[in-house]
Amino acid sequence: MAEAEQLRKILPTAGKSTISRTFKDISLSFRRHPVTNDIVPLKNDDAVKRSVVNLVRTRMGERFFQPILGANIENQMFELQSPEIAQSVEQEVRVLLDNYEPRIDTTEVLVTFPPDSNELLVNISYDIVGLPFPTQNIEFLLQPTRV
Repeated sequence: MAEAEQLRKILPTAGKSTISRTFKDISLSFRRHPVTNDIVPLKNDDAVKRSVVNLVRTRMGERFFQPILGANIENQMFELQSPEIAQSVEQEVRVLLDNYEPRIDTTEVLVTFPPDSNELLVNISYDIVGLPFPTQNIEFLLQPTRV
């Protein structure tokens, strides 16, 4: 028991599973592989990156049979731009990733408002658990959509 506690102090990811894994996902471009004619898969860091972006862009209630999966970010895009709104979105993204993406350890979430627009610039830094990749950074723009 004491050895596990010492290991957690030395290794920051000791509390999470550090078994080497391979992650795969399908590409949403649905491109065909030239030889096999299968859909080209996303692997490892690209698969995790796609999953993170998809999670953040998912609205709450959008996925059938998983009504609590997603974030309520789109409603906050029409609020007045303030540090409090940015901090609220950052917290919501961090909680969403902590709850629904066990393959990553989120290190930083930064949300900024580009001037004169109802958009959010989201920058997420994370480590992939179980794979020897450097810290990954994703930056993408969230734009409001009304249907």
